Amino acid sequence: MLKIIDYGVGNLTSIKNMLKKVGVESKISSAKEEIETATKLILPGVGSFDYGMKQLKLAGLVDILNERVLNKKVPILGLCLGVQLLTTSSEEGKEMGLGWIKGKTVAFDKSKLSSAQKIPHMGWADVKGFEHSKLFTEMYTEPRFYFVHSYHLQLTHTGDALAYANYGYDFAVGIEHENILGVQFHPEKSHKFGMKLLENFVKYY
Repeated sequence: MLKIIDYGVGNLTSIKNMLKKVGVESKISSAKEEIETATKLILPGVGSFDYGMKQLKLAGLVDILNERVLNKKVPILGLCLGVQLLTTSSEEGKEMGLGWIKGKTVAFDKSKLSSAQKIPHMGWADVKGFEHSKLFTEMYTEPRFYFVHSYHLQLTHTGDALAYANYGYDFAVGIEHENILGVQFHPEKSHKFGMKLLENFVKYY
């Protein structure tokens, strides 16, 4: 069964309800024994990078996640803060990330934003460049997703980029590396587009 990781950060019930709408049963859990039996994992998250990493450590979940994701190759999907935690570090804080994806999380470059473009980047945005990913299989035309973030991914290897959006400049809004996936936006707030993306994660990974 798909397990939604509960470490005190994220829109857990909203994600579970969205999955239920596409016929997928899931369980919200922070228990190591539940994560050990998961066939797929979702790592949600809202808030700051350091807080998220500290909560994962306090929950005692870092080692079991490393084992399941890196060694057992269980598919995982990070959402919003969850995808940022997959990187090595963040300009937002001092904690080290999980480091599963080479790259870091950086603040928006305000020198490249117009006077009308405020931080955080909040609202709907078009997403492009996803043609190679099964996560976007049979996606609706002109997909748009809901964002709320002040930092974004800066990947070492562009081949890990899942898709892009533009806010003053193009930036990666997701990653895909083997069984490790993540998106900067909130699928659970993105209506039919988010529903399709979650359905594809369960179906194709």
